[in-house]
Amino acid sequence: MYQPPHFNEDSPLAMQGLIRAFPLGMLITGGASGLVANPIPFAIDPEAGEHGVLRCHVARANGQWKEIGDGLDALVVFQGAQHYVHPGWYETKRETGKVVPTWNYAMVQVRGHARAIEDASWLARQIRDLTDMMEGAYPKPWAVDDAPVPYIDAQMRGIVGIELTITAMHGKWKVSQNRSDADVEGVIEGLQARAEDDAKLMAALVEDRLAHKRKKAEA
Repeated sequence: MYQPPHFNEDSPLAMQGLIRAFPLGMLITGGASGLVANPIPFAIDPEAGEHGVLRCHVARANGQWKEIGDGLDALVVFQGAQHYVHPGWYETKRETGKVVPTWNYAMVQVRGHARAIEDASWLARQIRDLTDMMEGAYPKPWAVDDAPVPYIDAQMRGIVGIELTITAMHGKWKVSQNRSDADVEGVIEGLQARAEDDAKLMAALVEDRLAHKRKKAEA
């Protein structure tokens, strides 16, 4: 990944937080059939192994798990908040006109060794963990036990688990750190005026980085 130093995010907690907030990752493998990519929801367990593990399940009809088999190196990409940056938001636009559009985003790339798992108890735990993670915010969360046991058993026969032992994580927060404070303030204001949820999320990221920069300068 192209990684200018000022956009680097190396905090494990920040990267794990993005994965939990945006759990739909793009699982990318290169096997006998070439490059394969599938969007799959993951749960991260940072306490397992040296660097943590990612766990998910895929449809048995999805041939990617067969290529993974007992072990295959894989890449998982998690895309967080993102938004177009209008050049008219910059103070520099009014001062010199020397500006161009860009795109802000936060993302995490996870590399590791993946393996396919067909063990029923592992799958049962994985679907419960994923369900609990996603349903916790709802006033009446759905639980696996809400469905009939024969139905769940039938559903489980149609999936295969994948566990990725993490070897490296790389975070990139491109949130206007390369602009002047005045330009950054303009980006925050512009994003906050937009109606899209992604704009609000990105505004919060940009504002947080600006506050951190100013706090560091005062220290």
